[in-house]
Parts: sequence; C-alpha cells; structure tokens
Amino acid sequence: MDATNNTYHRATIDDVASRAGVSIKTVSRVVNNEPNVRPATREAVLQAIKDLKYRPNASARRLAGNRSFLFALVYDDPSAYINATANYITNVQGGALKKAREAGYDLLIHPCDYHDPGVVDEIRVLVEHSRIDGLLLTPPLAEVKPIVRMLRDTETPVIRVSPGKVRGYDAVGTNDREVSAEMTRYLASLGHERIAFIRGHPHHRALAGREQGYLDGMSQSGLRVQKSLVQQGDNSFESGVEVAKRLLRMKNLPTAVFAGNDDMAAGVLQVAGGLGIKVPEQLSVAGFDNVPISRQVWPTLTTIHQPTFELAEKATELLFQLIRGEKLTGRTQIDSSLVIRDSTAPPRE
Repeated sequence: MDATNNTYHRATIDDVASRAGVSIKTVSRVVNNEPNVRPATREAVLQAIKDLKYRPNASARRLAGNRSFLFALVYDDPSAYINATANYITNVQGGALKKAREAGYDLLIHPCDYHDPGVVDEIRVLVEHSRIDGLLLTPPLAEVKPIVRMLRDTETPVIRVSPGKVRGYDAVGTNDREVSAEMTRYLASLGHERIAFIRGHPHHRALAGREQGYLDGMSQSGLRVQKSLVQQGDNSFESGVEVAKRLLRMKNLPTAVFAGNDDMAAGVLQVAGGLGIKVPEQLSVAGFDNVPISRQVWPTLTTIHQPTFELAEKATELLFQLIRGEKLTGRTQIDSSLVIRDSTAPPRE
C-alpha cells in the first residue's frame, strides 16, 4: 500500500522484470508460456510474479498469443460413485490448480457421465465452444478410445492422467502393478498364505494393474492363487462390505485381504469387527490409495500411497509444453509406495 495516498500499488510487468533481473520481453514470454526461455530464467520470473502478486491483463495476453489461457480438467462425475473417486478428483484438481496459478492459466472443471452414450459429443462441444488451449483427461474417460481419437482428430493438446496403459508420451502414470506385487510380497513375508484380493470397478481399466500385481506377488512368493479368494468389488465401501461377508464366512478363512482401494478395505474392517474377528491378530487388511479414510479407521490401514497430486502437477506441466508447441520426449511415471500401519501383522498360530 502507498503510504502517501493510501492506495494499493498494482504490480506491473516492469516491476516483475526488475525483480527478476530480466527484460520485459522475457517476462512476456514466460507469462504467455512461450518456448525458448531457460528453465532458471523462467523460474526466476515465476517467483517474481508470485512475490509481487502480479496479474497480467488477460485480454492483452489472449490477443497477443492467440490463446484463451484456459485449459480443462475432464473427469467422470464422482457423485454417482464413491468417496475414493471424489478424493482422487480433489487431488487432481489441486495439483492442476497449483500449476495453473503458477503459469497464469485458468482451469475449467468439467464433470461428465462416463456411461452417457453422448459423452464423446459432449467433450467435442466443450473443445469447440470453450476455446480451451488444452485438456487433462482422467480415468475411466482417459481409456475411452473414441474420446482420445476425437481429441487427436481435433488437434487438441491432451495429457491423460493414470490411464490403464501408458503408451507414448501423452500420459502420466504410476506403477500400480509393481507396487501391488510389492504389497502382496509384504503380506506373504509376514507369513500369510491365504491372501484374498478384492478387485476394483470393472469399468476402470486403470485398476487392472492392481490385480495383476497381486497375481505377480503371489507367484513371486511361491503361493497358489485360489479363485474363491479373488472377488469382484466396485470401489465402494458397500462393495467391500458385501465381499467381506462372503470371504469371512468361508470354512477356511483368508488370513489377509488386499483390497483394490481403501474404501473397500474399510468395508472389510467393518465386517471383521462385526464378526468378532480381530485385526490384525486374526486378519490382516491392506488397501490402496492412502485416502483420508485409511487414517481415520481403526486399526489404521496399511495401504499404498498413490501420488495423485504430483501426477496432476506433472500432467499439467506437460500439457503446457504441448500448448507451447514443444515435443514430449519420454514416458512419465511417478511411483506409488507402501505405507505400513496397524492393520497388518503376522498371522496368529
């Protein structure tokens, strides 16, 4: 605030250039996400913009760069699904917004219905009428070939977040299969042999790697997979409850249950408690995602941390590279990791 006239001074592009020690033209290039700016210089300008709370004139930017400085995050509406999906989308939004603010972009949030036969046309209309510069696409939409094909045909810059298979350079993913095998080997290392697995929603092909990892881990541990111990869930707490009722009323009970996400694992914990089965003394339970419920249940849940926020940050950075006309040169993977808590222990003799 200016002490002489008691008014606020709004930072100008000259102020940013002076703070960063660069020319006004360089600031303009950074603000407009143009190529040919050294990473260190770009970082200095972005820091100056943050420090000074500089806000460029949006109309001038659009006219100068022939861009809208708007990109979209398109995802399946979680209202019809469950808390885990909502947590995932919240983290993706957070990561994308962080990078959007740093780059002076606005983010358009667009939920749609994966099951709607008109979803491809809906996204096409979004692209044609919103003047977005690019788009982030999350699963299961990221795995729908007609959607991906339409976006390529319209030459829309797009980065897919955690699709079922990461092929080429237009996606950011994690190591679901490998880390699920690691979790299974961990349970086996505790002495468990009858390890059950609860599959995620069958339409979410991105989750298929988790089951394959379970199968890998069983094989690597020299354990035989029993078909009756592999059950279908749908990612919801309620499906975890229903599967657990079947598993925990078997004549020969599993000693460990590895669920494809934390909500289903929480359902297992509830059923075990209701049946008087002590966790982890009589049953070990593990999940996947490391969402808040994994820390809120008791015992706290052993799980796998999926770096969703970081995946979204990286996907947004790559999208801006595409928008600037830069070529992507390699696959991007950010690894998930085991989080050991109170719900797992060696089986009781």
